[in-house]
Amino acid sequence: MGPVAGVRVMNAAAMEKAVQLVRQARRIVVFTGAGVSTESGIPDFRSPGGIWSRYDPEEFTYSRFMSSEEARRQHWQMLKEIFLAYQAEPNPAHHAIAELDRRGQLDCVITQNVDGLHQKAGVPEEKVFELHGTMRWAYCLACGRRYPMEEVSAWLSRGIEVPECTSCGGTLKPAVVFFGESLPALVLAEATRRAQACDLFLVAGSSLVVYPAAYLPEYALRSGAKLIIVNLTATHLDVRAEVVLSGRAGEILDQLVRKAVGA
Repeated sequence: MGPVAGVRVMNAAAMEKAVQLVRQARRIVVFTGAGVSTESGIPDFRSPGGIWSRYDPEEFTYSRFMSSEEARRQHWQMLKEIFLAYQAEPNPAHHAIAELDRRGQLDCVITQNVDGLHQKAGVPEEKVFELHGTMRWAYCLACGRRYPMEEVSAWLSRGIEVPECTSCGGTLKPAVVFFGESLPALVLAEATRRAQACDLFLVAGSSLVVYPAAYLPEYALRSGAKLIIVNLTATHLDVRAEVVLSGRAGEILDQLVRKAVGA
């Protein structure tokens, strides 16, 4: 008898079950959360010692950003200290997911992360759906011009505290979704469609507590897909998963994909 669905274990039988599910799948959707990014050295928001233990999230809302130049200065200072200080590189989890794409099994990646590391690891841009936006770009709220974040970061390093559009003088905003701001509707709609059409939904590094993103594995289950969860802590969907593998996403995904492809 195989392992019971939803049992949080990391043993040979559970891994073999997951390997077989990956081998059999033809349309895999991988859903990634902060637990994938933290292994590249990017700080988490919600865990103890994370970003929101140092900053008050109520001060970093969309309405606050729009309220005054001082609020925008605070936003950019936080982003400079937290995100722009890191030169993060893809870790084994990102590379394992990219290998699924090279094998022709990956339908897409749906991510809560904003770091662009899936693309850097080799997943095509059109297969990455960034639910919470991206820190790779900033854009002008007036004329829409986009700026690579490397360019904006250089301005901040030179002492510019509140970047403005060089074309029209409008307010620049990072292309991430702030608190109080809606998720990008087209991205969410396509992510939902992909979740409903996949045959295997693989959650990696997400505790599945942030909605509406956390609805996506439920949509996949309702449509008949199998569910694998890889995470350090329990989630409310563990009991509905075929396999739950507890541990670091990089280590587990690397092992899982290597075994599945026969490497």
